[in-house]
This record gives sequence, C-alpha cells and structure tokens, in this order.
Amino acid sequence: EFGYAALHDAPLDRTGLGGSLTGFFLGFSGTEFAQVLRASPAGGSVYAATGSSASIAAGRLSYTLGLHGPCVSYDTACSAALAAGHAGLRALQLAECGVGLVVGVTLMLAPGVGTSFAVAGMTSARGRSHTFDERADGYARGEACGGVALRGLNDGAMLELCGSAVRQDGRSASLTAPNGQAQQGLLVAALQDASVSIDMLALNEAHGTGTALGDPIEAGSLVGAVLSARAEALAVGGVKANIGHAEPAAGMTGLLKLALGLRAGKAAPNAQLRLLNPHIGDTLRAVAGALSVQLAVVTMGSSGGGVSSFGYSGTIAHA
Repeated sequence: EFGYAALHDAPLDRTGLGGSLTGFFLGFSGTEFAQVLRASPAGGSVYAATGSSASIAAGRLSYTLGLHGPCVSYDTACSAALAAGHAGLRALQLAECGVGLVVGVTLMLAPGVGTSFAVAGMTSARGRSHTFDERADGYARGEACGGVALRGLNDGAMLELCGSAVRQDGRSASLTAPNGQAQQGLLVAALQDASVSIDMLALNEAHGTGTALGDPIEAGSLVGAVLSARAEALAVGGVKANIGHAEPAAGMTGLLKLALGLRAGKAAPNAQLRLLNPHIGDTLRAVAGALSVQLAVVTMGSSGGGVSSFGYSGTIAHA
C-alpha cells in the first residue's frame, strides 16, 4: 500500500505501469509475521509461506502492478532501506529500470527480538532515543513504513538523489560496534559519487541512535569528513529521538525527514536534546556544526543534504 502510494505521488498512473521496467527495492528485516502465523489457525494455510516470505514482500507489489523491472528484498539490518535505495539508484543509472521504487518497513509483532536487544543492553531503559544527549543509554524501538519513487534525471522532480555509498565496518571493537574510520570513508565516497562538495550541504540527518558509544563516533566521523572543512555551520539532526529507531526502515524515515527539511528550507529541532553529550561537545568544538533545539531556517545554497544509516551487522550506508 505504501509502495503504491509512493508511485501515485510521483505521479505515476497504475494503468501505465503494467509491463514497464519499474524496479522495486525493499529494505526489510526479519519475518516476525511467520511466528504469528505459526501460532494461529492460518499456520497450515496454503498462504502461510507467501504471507511471511521476505522475497514475496517485494514480489507481491511487482506482481500486483505487473512490473518487469528488478525486484529485490535487502536485509542489512538497520541500513536496509538506504542499501535498497543505493541499489535503486544504481539500477536507474545503468538503465536497468526507468523508475525505482524504494520502500522500507518494520513492524514489531512478537516480543522476542525486543527482549533479546534489551538483555544485550542495546535498548534504552528510559524508553527514548536520547540522540546526542548525555542521557543516551540505548535506543527505543519504533515501527515505520515509507517509500520513495526514484525517476530518471531531468524529469522535473523537486528533489534528486544525487549519489550514495554502501560499505562495511570491517573489524571493530565487536561485531556490532561502529567503526569511525569506515564511517568517515563512507561519507567521502557518497559525496564523491554525488559530485557534491561539502559546502553544498544544508542539512545532515544522522544515524543518531542515542547510544553512548555510537553517537560520539558518528560525530567524529562527520567532523573528519565534512565539518572540519566547512566555514558555515551544517545543521545536524536525528529523527530517532522523535519516532524511535525503525531499524530496517530507519534510513527511509531519515530520508523522508531530510526531504521535508530541504523542501521547507528548515532544520527540525533535535527532540530530547537537553544537555549535550560531553564527548560530542568536545568533538564538535571549533567546527561548523549546529545541533538545533528549535525549528531553524537554514542557508540552502544548492539545497543539498545527506542521510546516514548504519546497520549493527556492520553494513553502513549514506545517501
């Protein structure tokens, strides 16, 4: 439903999509609905397999609309939506499709995953993602579903996805620990792919889960790759403090927030930011970074912005 809504907003008419090389790229993780099905009378239904399959989650929309373009589900944990967007952008650039529909989705249908994350200390005991704040003690889980339709160049779109990059943390302190050096390289690679200079950026949507370890590392990466070479302050924000961490759909929530900010020429305030994490304050000292706590008008320049999404599997993405 959200995928079709994105196509409709493009605007693309359903009658003209059948047989077209329209691609569908889905950021998706886990099949909790399969657990729900198994515990219900529908568990033995002929539809149980197709109703809980990651591949069918993407294939169903292509089937319904008769799309002939690429159709893939991506699971890179919390970076899945932006990894799917990266694939959609590349498919457009390589003329593998004329339109690339990118969707990110996550729903919490069973308690098991949330319980395991809490036991591991990944989620906040306070029940909030205190992004950039000294109270940061983990993230709050959130649900989301959203999509965007990517079209070819010069199609009159208000916003253009100029470039992106997907990389891996490689070796770090642990399997799920972030790697600042890899993040910095990712940001540089995405800017180069987009042919965008750091001075053309007005907004940056951080991954910003609200963890005591992750937020300072991300701030340091942003300083090294972008902020240290800028004269004008770059507005930095994180939507997870508002709606929680949507995990595989997180990159889509960040991308949509970024798009709204660029259209309005405004930086949304950072919710839950009361007292800056001192490690982040030390990192940002003497560089051009702005963590707004009130709605702020930004100098648009070329109206550019970036969004990051980092998976706990180590796969990291920036667009």
